[in-house]
Amino acid sequence: MPCYNFRMKTTQYFQATRLRPDRSAIKDEWILFVIQNPEKTLIQTDGRIKKWAKISEAGKYFRVILLEDGETVHNAFFDRSFGGTTDEG
Repeated sequence: MPCYNFRMKTTQYFQATRLRPDRSAIKDEWILFVIQNPEKTLIQTDGRIKKWAKISEAGKYFRVILLEDGETVHNAFFDRSFGGTTDEG
């Protein structure tokens, strides 16, 4: 069952990983920006949705993974392996 975090629905997994030191600085605004303005979107075989966009403030690409409903955030992180819209991610 999703947890609600401000304006976003999130999984318990997301809430747990958000507590990690390498994820604690992630801003909700970045997550919402990627969801609303993806440069690339892929649907995984399990139905989860991956979205990427560059966060200008950080100068890096950010990946958000949503559940099949397209709303619930399951994971979010800076993706060092993603290089742009032609990258497979």
